[in-house]
Amino acid sequence: MTDTFAHELRLDQIRDGERIDLIADDSERRAIAKRFDLDTLDRLEAHAVFSRAGDTIRVQGRLLASLAQSCVVTNEAVASHVDEPFDLMFMPEPADEELELGESDCDVVFHDGARIDLGGAIADTLALSIDPYPRSAGAEAALKEVGILTEADASPFAALAKLRKTDET
Repeated sequence: MTDTFAHELRLDQIRDGERIDLIADDSERRAIAKRFDLDTLDRLEAHAVFSRAGDTIRVQGRLLASLAQSCVVTNEAVASHVDEPFDLMFMPEPADEELELGESDCDVVFHDGARIDLGGAIADTLALSIDPYPRSAGAEAALKEVGILTEADASPFAALAKLRKTDET
C-alpha cells in the first residue's frame, strides 16, 4: 500500500545527530485515519533524532497525536491522545538468510539500501499506540442493559461471592 504520509529519506543524506520534525497535513491525516479506521485524526507529529552506523539508521523521538475512534460497544466517538516515545531501527534488507529478531528488536524496519520511509514507520507506530478496543463512558451501562456481564461479574470468584451471600441470608 502506498502511504500518503510517506516521507522517504535518502540514506546518503542522513547525518548522525540530525533532527527532523514531521507534521502530517490535512490530506495525510485523513488518509491515515481512513487506513486505521479512525473517526478523526486531528494531529499527527513526530519529532526525531537520527543516529547511524553505516547503513543502519536509528531514529529516536516522540510521537504526538490527537484522534477519535468509535466505541466498540456504542459506536460513539472516543477522543484519545497519543504521546509516546519511539525507537526505530532501519536496517538493510537481509539477503536470503533468516534473521532472528529478539524482543528488543521489535521496532526494526528494513530498507532497500537507498532510502528509508520514516513517515510510513511513524504511521505504523501510531497504529500500535492506539487502543484496539476503545470504550465510551456509556459502554458499560449499555452492556449491562443488554445483559452482558462485566469481567468481574463473570469471574468464578463472583459466582462464589453470590453463593456466599445466599448462604448468609
